[in-house]
Formats: sequence, C-alpha cells, structure tokens
Amino acid sequence: MSDSTQPDVDVVVVGAGFAGMYLLHRLREAGFTSRVFERADDVGGTWYWNRYPGARCDIRSIDYSYSFSPGLEQEWEWSEKFATQPEILRYAQHVAERFDLYRDIDFETSVDKAVYDDDSGLWHITTSRTETVRCRHYVMATGCLSTSKLPELPGHGSFTGPTYHTGHWPHHEIDFTGLRVGVVGTGSSGIQSIPVIASQAAELTVFQRTPNFSMPAHNGSNDPDELAAVKAEYPEYRQRAKYSAVGVPADPPTRSALDVDEEERNQLYEAGWQIGGLGGLGVFNDLRLNQQANDTAAEFVRNKIRSIVDEPELAETLCPTDYPYGTKRLCVDDGYYSTFNLDHVRLVDLKKTPLERITTTGVETTDESFEFDAIVFATGFDAMTGAIVNVDITGVGDRTIKNYWEDGPKTYLGLTVAGFPNFYAITGPGSPSVLSNMMVSIEQHVDWIMDCIEHMREAGLTSIEPTPEAEAQWGEHVVAVADLTLYPKANSWYMGANVKGKPRVILPYIGGVGEYRRICDEVAVSGYSGFILS
Repeated sequence: MSDSTQPDVDVVVVGAGFAGMYLLHRLREAGFTSRVFERADDVGGTWYWNRYPGARCDIRSIDYSYSFSPGLEQEWEWSEKFATQPEILRYAQHVAERFDLYRDIDFETSVDKAVYDDDSGLWHITTSRTETVRCRHYVMATGCLSTSKLPELPGHGSFTGPTYHTGHWPHHEIDFTGLRVGVVGTGSSGIQSIPVIASQAAELTVFQRTPNFSMPAHNGSNDPDELAAVKAEYPEYRQRAKYSAVGVPADPPTRSALDVDEEERNQLYEAGWQIGGLGGLGVFNDLRLNQQANDTAAEFVRNKIRSIVDEPELAETLCPTDYPYGTKRLCVDDGYYSTFNLDHVRLVDLKKTPLERITTTGVETTDESFEFDAIVFATGFDAMTGAIVNVDITGVGDRTIKNYWEDGPKTYLGLTVAGFPNFYAITGPGSPSVLSNMMVSIEQHVDWIMDCIEHMREAGLTSIEPTPEAEAQWGEHVVAVADLTLYPKANSWYMGANVKGKPRVILPYIGGVGEYRRICDEVAVSGYSGFILS
C-alpha cells in the first residue's frame, strides 16, 4: 500500500509543447522524477494543433528556437526565414527524439482536475484516464493560445457542411478547390490562411469584424552567410536576446517619431516595410506610448493598404482606424491585402452588417444570406487564461483558480498564485509571454522554476507560494506599466476583450523581456522575496 503522505513523483507537468519538453529535460538533468501529460498524440503544443493553411511563425526561425543546447543550435538547419508549421513541428519532434523525451510523456491524456491537499502538502492530479497522481510540484505548461474560441452565434453547429477552426485543424490536407468558402475572422490565423484558401476556392467570402494591421513577411530561404554568422556567435546572440525588449536581439530605437520631419519619417518606415516582419516599423521609441507618434505609423500602413488594394472603398474597409497601431496583435502576411483584388474574393464588413446566425447552408448577416460548401472559423483563442481555468484547479481552503480569477487573473510574476502552493504557470498572465519571442520567455520561466525547486530541495523546504501582498503589488505594477502605453485603448485579446464576459484587464506584462528577467532574478537572489517558504 502506498503512503498517501509521499508523492508518486516530484513534479507533474501539463503540456508537451516547447515549455513542457524543456522542463522535462531540465527535471531529468536535476534528478527529479516527473510525469508529463499531453492531450495530443505527439509533442509540439501550438504547432501540433495549428495546422491551418499558411500557418507560419511570425518570429524569425533563427530566433524561434531553443538556446539550451549548443549542439542542437549548430545541427538544426531552418529552411526559411519564417518557418512553417510543418517545419516547426519537425523541429519539436527532433528535439524530443534527440533528448529521448518521448518515453516520459503520457500522450492522449489530459488533466481534468488538480486538488491541493493541505495535510500532506501534495497535489492530487486526476487525468482523463481516471488515474490520480500525487506530486509535490504542479506545472501548467499549457501555452497562451491553446484554448480555441468558437463564434458566439445562434445556430452554431447547425451548418450541414464541413466546418474548420484554425486552432484545431484536421491532420489531413483539406482541399478547397472549386468550393464556396466562408472565412469568419481576420486575426493572425485568418490573415495567414486567407491567401492560401483563395488560391484554391471558387468563391471566398471573408467576414471581417475588426480590420488588422499586418506587415509583409518578405519570406524566403535563409541567407547561408547570415545563418553561419549567427551560429558563430550564438552564445552572445542569445544573451542579447535575453535582455532585449521582446526576446530578439536589436538595438533599441532612441528617437521619437516626432523628432524628424514627415519625409525622413516615411523614408525610415519604408525601409522597415521593405525589411518586413513584426519589428519592421520599430524605428522610433514612442510608437506605443504617444498617440501622435503612433498615428504616423498607423497612417503609413493605411497608405500601404490603399496602394495595394485596387478598389478605394474596399481599401478603406481594410484600414484599421479605431485603435492604435501595434496595440492589437500585429500580423505578418504573405499577400493578404492583394488577395482582395481577386475577382472571386469578397469582403463583408460586419460592423455595417453584423453576423446574426449560422444556418444549415451558411451564414446570415443583418443584410444578406450566404450559402457555402465549407466554413472556416478563424475566431482565435481564450488567450493566456483559458487553458488554466479550464482545468478544475483547487488550492488551499477549497479555493479554485476559476473563482479566484473571476475578476481577472492574479499572479505573482506571472508564474505563481497565492493560495496555490507549489503551483507554476509557464508564460502565464502577468508575464511578457505573448508580447515576446515565446522561446526566450519559456526558457526563462523553466530555468527560474528549476532554480527554485532545486533551492528548496537543498534547503529542505517543501512549500512555496506568494504572499497576497506580493501578488497584489505585482498586479498593480502590471496595470501601471500598461497604463503608460496605448495598449488599453484597444479591445484586444491582450485585454481579454475577445471573450464574452471575460474581465477587461491587461493580460501580458508590457515592461519588456529584459526588465522582467531582472525582476525575477532579483526575487530569487533576495531569498525569494514575496514568497512564503516552509
């Protein structure tokens, strides 16, 4: 008979994406026992599920990769500047094989319930296979964009043809050749998939609620000389990334957009547009702080849209006007705006004629009925909190995370939650996460967690949790930093505004990857200030 006061394993990890895989590797190296549960049948996380047409990373492949293994860095060759989903998934599988991770991962197994037992100081984790595992430390490595959001419309599910969601695309090829296709949503996944679907479909109708700013990818093969130069200095290159603003090495801009005249400003924007990618227009230091400065970048992009789209009224419909540039998730595209010049592609402005219902044959707006052979929902995710609150997590005194976060997520450092001892959320709300190169943020969080639990083991400690005061102060700091910026002006998923009933609060930490790392390091060096250790 097992002793209920002793853990079955030291650590339970939920998720085998890039966070769960790296954490498993680090746990093994440090001699901790662990179980990793993954609901998919393979590794990859986001890049396992998001197989929609055109799915591609918006961070350059040389940056969107692990830094913990020099051998891995040198041996893996990325084929494109911005890697596609299949290549990123192959990379994840290669890592799992290279470090023999598969044998310690329970696939096709989700965690349904996690209860902290006050008496034993252990977490009791119940899986979809009805197994209960006792552990000392419980880590949610479930990702920020892993709980898809379906449209909240009457009749959803009544369409008799095939429907697809970009967040959980079928694992076989979908051919839209000759079909009438409707795409609902023009966020990142919509902007990436629409040009590809348009190349196949006989008719494509795009339903847009909010237009998005998108930068050209200018994708192509990686320059062998550039790759060789980066690989030759990877240690220094990665170090610069760790202390940068967004997890990508770059010299921070030092001038305001208002310090130069319009001609010079537009020349700099044009050079950035030709480079492309998320940082293309990041040539000034106040675009997300000063509305007047931001207006210059927003109007530059709107003029680009007007120059690309042939029909002036259609171009204006595609131009974002009611939120500042960069305060919704910036997109990176391959021919998105020019797709609307095609005769068989139509844009429906849902601000003028809102969607009313899904029907058996298609959709209805307030103005028109549409018949389709297939519908694609590019309606995004319950970002940053969805995957956490969807698990029934109960901490001290029967407190559940879902109830505790009813008015918005509360964390200390975006990593831990008061009243939930030995619980950690990798890239959780209150950390840079989605406003960073996720690979850099993942490694930083995993390394911090590992340093913490190794410190506890060496000191003979069994419990760590943040104080309510430290948690409240961190929450105030996250909001205060956001309020210095233009981000709260947008109804974005950064603010939780895309999910009906979700509290409208800033979810990521906007202070920057490097500054956040310094804060986390200071907390650890000070003996884990803000935490109760016992």
